Amino acid sequence: MKLQMFDLTGKVAVVTGGYRGIGLGISKGLAEAGANIVLCARHLDACEEVGLEIEKLGVKTLAVRCDVSHPQQVEDLIAITVKKFGKVDILVNNAGITGSAKAVTEMSIEEWDETQAINLKGIFLCSRAAAKEMIKEKKGKIINVTSIGSFRPLPHSGDYCASKGGGLMLTRVMALELIPYNIQVNAICPGLFDTQLNPKGRERFEKEVKKLVPIGRIANPEEIKGLAVFLASAASDYMVGSAIVIDGGIMLR
Repeated sequence: MKLQMFDLTGKVAVVTGGYRGIGLGISKGLAEAGANIVLCARHLDACEEVGLEIEKLGVKTLAVRCDVSHPQQVEDLIAITVKKFGKVDILVNNAGITGSAKAVTEMSIEEWDETQAINLKGIFLCSRAAAKEMIKEKKGKIINVTSIGSFRPLPHSGDYCASKGGGLMLTRVMALELIPYNIQVNAICPGLFDTQLNPKGRERFEKEVKKLVPIGRIANPEEIKGLAVFLASAASDYMVGSAIVIDGGIMLR
């Protein structure tokens, strides 16, 4: 039996990049709590396949092809969601890339622009579109997946850290602007998670993980479920512009 304050039955959650890694963990967690899930990414087939698995949890799903850096595709995503479900209760801005993995002096303008477009502009576009629908309902939850790179510099990650730091500040600005409409905006700041998104990063850190991470291991994406459900549910109604770190203790060092 679900605790009432964590119950998302009947809610509609849009999860960008929700078909793999951290996004998949979040999608499953929200579905297990009762939410219907809209999976969107540039890979429609993958979203459809994951959607069929999630529907086994007893919820409805919708797969939509969407590049979050493309304004019209984002507007279409929200319009399609509202047409099918009638509303948007929860938006999880999870879609992101790890960036060029180069020093600033070696990074191309195109690499810089791509990272900002997906990691930062994507949050802006998706939040703007979804918030307009939430304002009509006078309620909603927006969860931005940033990173511990929002707080501390990571070598050869200038584009990534800048995008994630910008995402955190945008979270705080939107939190102030939207709370009068009973829309809570908060951020999740993950550390090292075992995802398909960062195989190079995992290989680099795995040898030194015990030194880097006090808990002594890389996180499984399933371990983000509880935090996502908390921020999407009534349990977090008094949280406005918070940034919750989930990193196995990295930020303690």
